[in-house]
Amino acid sequence: MNLTEHYDQLYKKSSVEILAGKYAIDSDIKNESDSRFGITLLIRPSEEIKANIVVFLEELKEADPTQYFYPDSDIHITVMSIISCSEKFSLDQISPNDYIETICKSMVDVDRIRIRFRGVTASASAIMIQGFPTDDTLDDFRNKLRENFKNSTLQQSIDSRYTISTAHSTVMRFQEKPENPEKLIEVIQKFRDYDFGELTVKKLELVYNDWYQRKSNTKILGEFGLR
Repeated sequence: MNLTEHYDQLYKKSSVEILAGKYAIDSDIKNESDSRFGITLLIRPSEEIKANIVVFLEELKEADPTQYFYPDSDIHITVMSIISCSEKFSLDQISPNDYIETICKSMVDVDRIRIRFRGVTASASAIMIQGFPTDDTLDDFRNKLRENFKNSTLQQSIDSRYTISTAHSTVMRFQEKPENPEKLIEVIQKFRDYDFGELTVKKLELVYNDWYQRKSNTKILGEFGLR
């Protein structure tokens, strides 16, 4: 996949939709009884990159403070959604060590993962930081995870919602009707090619998480160091 083309097409389509009032409001963000949980392997951005993201979020908040903005503790890049968030899933259904073992098996040939965070894009429901892996290492690792989990007897739902191929980070979701869609798009346009920095991934986290990756609802099941 050409990520630049993918992000560009997504932005062009979604910016038109947002301005036309065809945005998707997430009504579950404020639902305190939301019990959708799953298992995710993820990457956390560096403090430097998060600080740059905060600069962008501050301007978005000025444009429309009514939306849901991810705190820096919750910002992440999904490597693989191993068990998609569902009301039917709970942690006592699995043995985390079996998942850790399968991930370790998949990491044997993984070299350094580097991701350049440059520019922002949007969907009808969210605003995202664009991530560009600098080589095929992340794709190769994801394919190895797919292979090893699908060849196992472990509960998993990899690729059941969509086949992950990007390295974006969601930083805002619509929880209300936008107060000023034009102003929001103006801020996004300003940061369309903003350089948030490059990350050399030092660690991966396997977490039990809710739909929004809220820190208060997240349990770290395993951590994996990279060279």
